[in-house]
Amino acid sequence: MTPCGLQKNYRAYFFDSMFEPLLPPGVFPGKVLTMAVTNEKFNLKDYLAHGGIGKTILQVRANECIFCQGDAGDSVYYLLKGRLMLTIVSPTGKEATIQILNAGQFVGEECIAAEPTERFYSAKALSDCTLLRIRKPEMLRVLSEEPSMARLLIRYFALQKARMQAELVNHLFYTSEKRLARTLLQLAQPGKDAASRAVIPRINQETLAEMIGTTRSRVSFFMNRFRKRGFIEYEGLTSIWVNDSLRGLVPSL
Repeated sequence: MTPCGLQKNYRAYFFDSMFEPLLPPGVFPGKVLTMAVTNEKFNLKDYLAHGGIGKTILQVRANECIFCQGDAGDSVYYLLKGRLMLTIVSPTGKEATIQILNAGQFVGEECIAAEPTERFYSAKALSDCTLLRIRKPEMLRVLSEEPSMARLLIRYFALQKARMQAELVNHLFYTSEKRLARTLLQLAQPGKDAASRAVIPRINQETLAEMIGTTRSRVSFFMNRFRKRGFIEYEGLTSIWVNDSLRGLVPSL
């Protein structure tokens, strides 16, 4: 019993070699690491919502970069509010958009897998964003000590793998029109309110063309067709309303 009369709990972890890159210094694969746990229960939601030791809340304006391709990978970011765009530049200078992230997603998480790491893509804010920056040593610590955080990240990795597999199927079997419809639905995630529609920041057509693997002229043609059929609505120069009826073009989504 502790001096305050509360029972102190202990957790033991057996690390396999596959997790070697995640281990704190001095801990080796196959070694049992016993760690004392404080009487305060770890709250994952609070941990991801506030700054602290090894963590910082960042406010980023639209079009500002969080990090650039080639930068050192020293932190993981958790997107609390806003949207990010991930882009990559080829050795020949061609730029492509690889993903757009929404609130509740991680970015830069690959830095925990190896040492040293360089960012192989850039992350830029599509809108005003709030992020939690978690330094790599702190991320490794919380992953090794808090199973709820480890479960969250494992689940995130699994969902990311499923997303990439779905994107591959999308490019192999869907027409460019259906790929565009699918991308707009993923960005908007409509059907969560009574109006069955959702708004997304207006994205230039070149970016959409890069994401679905077609030309800007084809994107312009399809967007005009969607608008005439009532699938989307433009709100000035800043937003696009995406109606849930667009799902009819992509039955499997």
